[in-house]
Amino acid sequence: MKKVMIYSTPTCGFCSMAKEFFKENKVEYEDVDVSQDQDKAREMIAKSGQMGVPVIAVSSLGGKEEVVIGFDKERLAGILGL
Repeated sequence: MKKVMIYSTPTCGFCSMAKEFFKENKVEYEDVDVSQDQDKAREMIAKSGQMGVPVIAVSSLGGKEEVVIGFDKERLAGILGL
């Protein structure tokens, strides 16, 4: 099982599209609103080098983490095995 975290903001259209993609594919995810949590915003920037959202971090049980910047549906599907 992979752990999915999406760093997002409430007004981000691509964030909404990513969350809808996860729901349609029954992928559980943790949503972090970086407009309200500055510590998580700094964490997102450290992981991605980006200030833009969405940033999606997918972790496997082995501890490997893949970071996807933006809503890249094909890459996410590949990482998640969809």
